[in-house]
Amino acid sequence: MKWYTDKFDELKNAKPIISLCGDDCAVCPRYLAKTDDELHQTAVFWEKAGWRDRVVSNEEISCTGCGSKGVCAFGLIDCVKSHEVQSCNDCAQYPCDRIRKAVKCSDEKKAACRKACDSQDEFEMFCRSFYEKEKNLKI
Repeated sequence: MKWYTDKFDELKNAKPIISLCGDDCAVCPRYLAKTDDELHQTAVFWEKAGWRDRVVSNEEISCTGCGSKGVCAFGLIDCVKSHEVQSCNDCAQYPCDRIRKAVKCSDEKKAACRKACDSQDEFEMFCRSFYEKEKNLKI
């Protein structure tokens, strides 16, 4: 995604914004994409990497933040709310099976992401975005 890799120099020093599952939103293309073209390119990449079974709409790919849509593939939003904590690593049961499942699922998708990336820089940004959960959450 050209628009994304064009931001590489700017993003490599971005202050982390760590989500519930340990993703770094500060460098996540879904979080950063603002224009229709950026959103579409992101949706195309998500399909190419196997993260979606089709190119989804710009509305569907657009990030509105954890919890705003009330949907999380790993049930982390509801779990954090039920435990009355701000993030998973604030919970007394942390690390739990839910967060371990999120990390495992992410790790399983890493090779497909590498193949879908056009450059090492792009892959490094995706690694920072999605494949450093354990480091970000201090598991």
